[in-house]
Amino acid sequence: MSYHQRKLQGLTFVVLVLLITSCSAIRGYLKDGTDGPDIYSFKHHAHDTIANGRSVFNFPIAKNKAYWIDTLHYYTQEKYCKNITLSEALEGKSETQGVLIIHNDSIVYEKYWGDISSDRLATVFSVTKSVTSLMCGIAVDDGYIRSIDDAVTEYIPELKKKDPMWQQLTIRHLLDMQSGLDFDDTYYLHLKDLKRVLAIAKLNYGHNVMKQIRRLKFRCEPGTEHRYESMTAQILGVVIERATKKHLVDYISEKVWKPLQMESPALMNIDSHKHRVPHTFGGLTLTMKDLAKIGRLYLHRGMWDGKRIVSEEWIRQSTAYDTSNNGYHFNWYNVSSYGADRDKYSGYYALGICAQVLYVNPYKNLIMVRIGMDNNNPIFIPEVFNQLSNCDAFH
Repeated sequence: MSYHQRKLQGLTFVVLVLLITSCSAIRGYLKDGTDGPDIYSFKHHAHDTIANGRSVFNFPIAKNKAYWIDTLHYYTQEKYCKNITLSEALEGKSETQGVLIIHNDSIVYEKYWGDISSDRLATVFSVTKSVTSLMCGIAVDDGYIRSIDDAVTEYIPELKKKDPMWQQLTIRHLLDMQSGLDFDDTYYLHLKDLKRVLAIAKLNYGHNVMKQIRRLKFRCEPGTEHRYESMTAQILGVVIERATKKHLVDYISEKVWKPLQMESPALMNIDSHKHRVPHTFGGLTLTMKDLAKIGRLYLHRGMWDGKRIVSEEWIRQSTAYDTSNNGYHFNWYNVSSYGADRDKYSGYYALGICAQVLYVNPYKNLIMVRIGMDNNNPIFIPEVFNQLSNCDAFH
């Protein structure tokens, strides 16, 4: 029996268990099937719209496109006996749908595979967390959030009646994923992980996120341990909405989508039309070029064509090279987060499941975007982009 046959057999078994034990899992199975959500599964979710404005910023096309990128070779992990080209890294099993590379504000490389195109919307999953962080920084700048060291209960006061540790949980803990909450992003379909799989399924497919939040428990004191999990970004989104007293999609539209002259309205998954709590952990759907504009905003340290969108200090705290907290700060990764050695020109990135990537390298004035259905290949996409950024052609 092949690996994929064994995987499918195990998946089918666990799906049957999930169907018996969880309404949320049933909804997930009916919407996305046994393989789970993909970049187009927003069609099966309730969502709100992030409106764009009348004017549109378009990246110009470079006079000399960087076709040489296809011929470069990249280092793989030691167990693989050869280095591979970009095409080998991105095609085949990786199921890459699109790659966009922008250097000095011009598009130097743009390729699409499969069904995606330059104007087609795709869900970027946990890249959403980095946009949620951006909105937190803007809310701080606007004075809606007094300090990221405020307790979460100052903005979600009903949690005071729950576990006393809620009053120790701060916005900074949420940004750095040091919440101490008993929640994991577990996708391994084994019976021993069933409870945790059901919890993440409920977050993604449940109809009442606030009810799930109120029932959460803590595994340790906030601030004592970093653990990547999506619930912290979800709570952060609730804090932003409570602080601003605005629907998050409207706030994003006002502060980001219209000022950045996005080419298309975006979508944000919500728990239900009744409650309208946005999936700030992974529900953002947009075009590749509009995602690149988020990168351009960070590349220019919070400025957009002479207008301040978010403070430079927020960008610095989010993206400065720092190996503490596993290289994860304010919902952004250092390249070192996945074991790569830091070099003189390392960048930073936002990452979603199946390797949705927004990579920014301020030293080389580079923005790179990758959208795909899977990342089942021997090389890690952010490391591909970081190696590429070190080419002499980018200076």
